[in-house]
Amino acid sequence: MSLRLGYGTNGLTDLRLDDALGLLADLGYEGVGLTLDHMHLDPLAPELAARTRKVADRLGELGLGVTVETGARYVLDPGRKHGPSLLDPDPDARTRRTELLVTAVRVAADLGAHAVHCFSGITPDGTDDDTAWKLLGEALAPVLDAAADAGVPLAIEPEPGHLLATLADFHRLREQLGDPEPLGLTLDIGHCQCLEPLSPAECVRAAAPWLRHVQIEDMRRGVHEHLPFGDGEIDFPPVLEALAATGYGGLTVVELPRHSHAGPEQARRSMEFLRPLIAGAASPPKGA
Repeated sequence: MSLRLGYGTNGLTDLRLDDALGLLADLGYEGVGLTLDHMHLDPLAPELAARTRKVADRLGELGLGVTVETGARYVLDPGRKHGPSLLDPDPDARTRRTELLVTAVRVAADLGAHAVHCFSGITPDGTDDDTAWKLLGEALAPVLDAAADAGVPLAIEPEPGHLLATLADFHRLREQLGDPEPLGLTLDIGHCQCLEPLSPAECVRAAAPWLRHVQIEDMRRGVHEHLPFGDGEIDFPPVLEALAATGYGGLTVVELPRHSHAGPEQARRSMEFLRPLIAGAASPPKGA
């Protein structure tokens, strides 16, 4: 199966959304990881349904697929990065995050998105591990119900430094919740390089049954810094070959959120780097 390459709007925050989508289509991307934020389809501003319809029309016009991402830094709290989280000690604050994710599911359904991405958040000071996992499960329950009703998978991302940081943590949550059908996995290839015991290609194979969304960038071992391709340590051909072999049908989205100042150029360079590798990953071995 040929992989479908997308680019994250969190790496194009200096562009209007309409311009960003046009740029990606012109560069040959097949989709977009759309982060709901104040500059790109604000989930908290009035007339969300009408604005979502316009974005859906634009995506259809350009032939772009979409994943809805929910990692906006200050969308809920202008003073706390990614706050409040699903682990916030304040139940009202946790509810705000849950409600944002439920809204994201509705937006995803209206856009025809193939998944909604989320993450757990950092365990607050003074919260023990068992309590944090309990809070996470309770906060996700309404989101999973909404995802089941909408027919849109929820793809939670292991994030370095968060409660749910590794593939093993994903399985802990999955088992804790009774393996709910809507719960899937966002696999960030750079995060695999950063902290997983398996290689990135081995992570892809291990995660294959639960893959609902994939993010990709370069990274170095032990350093959580999203890097342009070629600036890190990842050997990408085995990763892309493993991903193609899984039959994964969603988007593989370039994730360079700290490079928006050069977003159009990074989008072009990323496509130039990945396109030949994706073509090679989809080709049968010689002699086959």
